[in-house]
Amino acid sequence: MLRAPNVGPVPDFVYHVCIAFLKSGVLSEVFRLDPAHAVRYRPPERATPRFTAPRGAAGRQQAFGEDALTKPDRTNPEVEALRARVSALGEAALRISAGLDIDTVLRDAVESARTLTGARFGMVATVDEAGRPQEFLTSGLSPEEAQQAAAWPDAPRLFEILRGLDGPLRLADLGDHVRSLGLAPGLVPCRTFQAAPMRHRGLDVGNLFLGEKAGGEPFTDEDEEVLTLFAAQAAIAVANARAHREERRARARLEALVDTSPVGVVEFEAASGDPLSVNREARRIVKSLLGPDGSLDELREALTARLADGREVGLDDLKDAETLRAAEVELSVPDGRSMRVLVNATPIRPSDGGIESVVVTIQDLAALEELERLRMDFLAMVSHELREPLAAIRGSAVTLLEEADEIDAAETRAFHRVIVEQAGHMRRLVGDLLDAGRIEAGALSVSPEPLDVLGLVERARTTFLGAGGRKAMTVDLAPDLPPVMADGRRIVQVLGNLFANAARHAPETSPIHVAAVRQGIEVAVSVTDEGGGIPPERLPHLFRRHSHAAGHGRGAAGFGLGLVICKGLVEAHGGRIRAESAGPGLGARFTFTLPVAGEPGAAPATGTATRDTRPPGKDREAVPVLVVDDDPETLRHVRDALEGAGYAPVVTGDPEAVPALIRTNRPQLVLLDLALPGADGVVLMETVPELADLPVIFISAYGRDEAVARALDRGAADYVVKPFSTTELLARVRAALRRQAGAEPFVLGDLAIDHDLRRVSVAGRDVRLTPKEYGLLRVLSLNAGRVMTYASLLRQVWGNGADGDTAPVRDFVKKLRRKLGDDPADPAWIVNERGVGYRMRRPEET
Repeated sequence: MLRAPNVGPVPDFVYHVCIAFLKSGVLSEVFRLDPAHAVRYRPPERATPRFTAPRGAAGRQQAFGEDALTKPDRTNPEVEALRARVSALGEAALRISAGLDIDTVLRDAVESARTLTGARFGMVATVDEAGRPQEFLTSGLSPEEAQQAAAWPDAPRLFEILRGLDGPLRLADLGDHVRSLGLAPGLVPCRTFQAAPMRHRGLDVGNLFLGEKAGGEPFTDEDEEVLTLFAAQAAIAVANARAHREERRARARLEALVDTSPVGVVEFEAASGDPLSVNREARRIVKSLLGPDGSLDELREALTARLADGREVGLDDLKDAETLRAAEVELSVPDGRSMRVLVNATPIRPSDGGIESVVVTIQDLAALEELERLRMDFLAMVSHELREPLAAIRGSAVTLLEEADEIDAAETRAFHRVIVEQAGHMRRLVGDLLDAGRIEAGALSVSPEPLDVLGLVERARTTFLGAGGRKAMTVDLAPDLPPVMADGRRIVQVLGNLFANAARHAPETSPIHVAAVRQGIEVAVSVTDEGGGIPPERLPHLFRRHSHAAGHGRGAAGFGLGLVICKGLVEAHGGRIRAESAGPGLGARFTFTLPVAGEPGAAPATGTATRDTRPPGKDREAVPVLVVDDDPETLRHVRDALEGAGYAPVVTGDPEAVPALIRTNRPQLVLLDLALPGADGVVLMETVPELADLPVIFISAYGRDEAVARALDRGAADYVVKPFSTTELLARVRAALRRQAGAEPFVLGDLAIDHDLRRVSVAGRDVRLTPKEYGLLRVLSLNAGRVMTYASLLRQVWGNGADGDTAPVRDFVKKLRRKLGDDPADPAWIVNERGVGYRMRRPEET
C-alpha cells in the first residue's frame, strides 16, 4: 500500500502502475488523492534506484536495482511475484475502467479480485440510487451454490448492513457473523470472508465479496487492499456504464420518437442541400408521390410546391426558408399526383451564428381532411335524427293548440303519447351523444357490484319490450352461472342497444337469441339475430364512432353510436366485445364478457374504470413496456396511454431493433404488432431469444378467430384487436403483468402453485422443492400453454442459455415429475415437446 514519502523512492514500474490507477480514478476514490497531482509529480532522479525487499528467513535485507521489477528475476521469486501482482493489478484496473457493459465490468472486477487474492469464490451485488437491488453476479460458485445465494431471503438485509460500513470487513467465520446479526443461515457455506462497499461520489453502488482463501488461510492486509481497490474501480465503472446506458436509452427514445412520428421529418445540410436524415413518414410521403422506388433526390428535381398565396416553389426553396411556420402547401409531381401538407422549417445554428442544417417537418393533411368530412357527415346525420322527433312533437303540439275543439279525448291522448314518446326518443339520442363523448374523453364511470346474469337479462328484456319492442326472444343461460361484477344500469343499457340492433336488422318473425356461458374468470353473454348478416370487411369497423356515417350501416339507434357505447361500457367493466357473422344473409352474433365476481382481475367496486391513474413514485416504479408497431398513430396512442398510466413505454417500428431494445431497457412486457414490415409477429416472437422470456400481447387489425387462435396457441399472453380503447389496453397490460409476476395462484387440476408464498401442493399435499426445481416449475406455470425451449429455460432458471447443454433441464424435469407424481408416459402437467423443450398445460386443458 502507498505510504508517506518517508518510504523513499520507488521503482518506476510501480510508479507508472500507480499513475494508471490515479488517472482511472481508483486511488482518488480510495485515498482521496487529487488526480491532477499525477501530472505534476515526477519520480526523483537517481543513478541507481533501490528498493527494500521483505526480510528473508535469515533476516538479511536484499538490495536490488530498478530492473528487478521490470525484468523477470529467476533468482528472486519474491520480486518476480511482486512484479506479476502489480502488473495484474494495473491490467485489471485499466480493463475495468474501459468497460461500458455493467455485467462485463462486474465480472472482470470480481474475477480479477479472486485471482489476485486466491479466493475460491466472489460475489458482487449492486443497487440503484434508491437502494433497490439490481445486478447480482457470482464467480467460482457451482450453479447450485449460485442459485442458493440468489434465493437466500436475508441476502438483501446482509448486503444493506455491509454497505453501511465505513470500510472493508474481514471475517474469520462468515456463519458466526451472520448468526450474530440475527439472520437465517443460507448463504454459501464458508469461513474466511471479506467484503468491501462500492461507493461513487458518496453514493452506495453495491458490495464486492470474496470468500474462502486458498488453503483455508485468512485474508491478509494486502488482500483487503486489493479488494478495496477493485470495489472502488468497479463503483466508478458501474457509474460510468449506467450513465452511458441512460444516454443510449435517451438517444434511442428520441430516435424512435422522431422515426415513428406521424409527421414527416427531414434534416437538410445547409451548404449542399443534401438530406442528412429522413424519418419513416417522410419516406412514405415521398413514395406516395413518386411510387415505391422514388427517392428524395428525385423528389427535389420533380416536386412543385404551391403556397396558399398561389406562388409555386421547389423543395429547395422550402428548405432555404430560414423559418417557416404552419404553411399550408400543395405538393405535386408532373404525372398529376398531389398532396396537401402542412410545412414547418427551422434552421439549426451552431455557436458561430451560421446555419448548419435545416429541419423541415411535413404533415399529410389527408387524414385530417377525411376526419373533417366524417365530422360534417356526422353533424348532418345528427341534425336529421333530431329533426324527426322534434317535427313530430311540434306537429302534435300545434294540432292540440289549434284544433282542440275538433278532436275527441282519444285523439288528444294519442297526440300526448306522441309528444311523450318522441321527447323520450330525443332524450335517448342526447344521452347517446353524451355517453360517446365521455367514452372518447376517458371519463365514463361505472360502479360494479356482484349481480346475477339472469336478473340483468330479464331487466333488459322487460325494458326493451316496454319501449315497444315487438320481437320474440329466446333466453338460454348455462346452469350455475356465477355472479358477475357489473353496473346494473349500464349493462342493461348494453343489452338494450344489442336487442334494438338485432330487431332492426332481422325479419319481424325471427326471434332474438340470448345466451350466456362461463369462460374461465369471465362470463360471456351473446345476442344473436337471424337477419341480413355483416360482410367480413365491415366487422372491424362496427365499433367505430363514424362507421355509420362512413357507410358501415349496422349500429344501434340514431347516430350509429349504440355499438360504440356498448364497447365503451363493456371495456369500462374490464371486459371485451366482438361481432361475428358468417356473411350477408346469415345473421350476426354480438358477444361481450364480464368478470366473475370475486376472481382476480375483476373490475373495481367503484369509480372510473377507464384509466390506471396511479402515478409512478416510491411505491410504484415505472414498469418498462416495449411497443413494436409500424403504424405511427398506434405507437403514439399506445405510448400516451402507457405514460398516462405510469408505465415507461419504449417504442419502435423496426422489428430488427427489438433484441437490442430488450437488452438495453429490460422491459417486463411487449406489445407486438402481428403484421410488421418484412416480418410476421408470431414468427418474431418464436425466433428472437430475447422475446422468448417475456409476455407478448399482440395488437392487430386482424380480428378473425384464426389469427387470434394462432397467436394464443403459439404462446402469446393476450391479443387486442384494433381499434381498441385506452381502458381495454391498460386492463390487458395489468392482467399480463400480474400473471408474469405470479400474483395469481396457478391451479391445474390437483396441482396448485401459490407464487407469493412459494408453496406447491398436489391434491392438498404440500410438495417440498429445491430452489432450482421451484424456479423451473414457476417459469413453466407462468408460461402455461407456451412451449419453453431448452435455451429459454436455461436462460431463465440457470442464468445461461448459450452453451446448448440440455442435460440440466432434462434432469430437473425428471426430478420435478417424480415429486409431483406426474407420469412421463401420460403427463397431466408437464408435456415434453421432443427436441424443443417443455410445455405446462393450460388450466382449461384439464
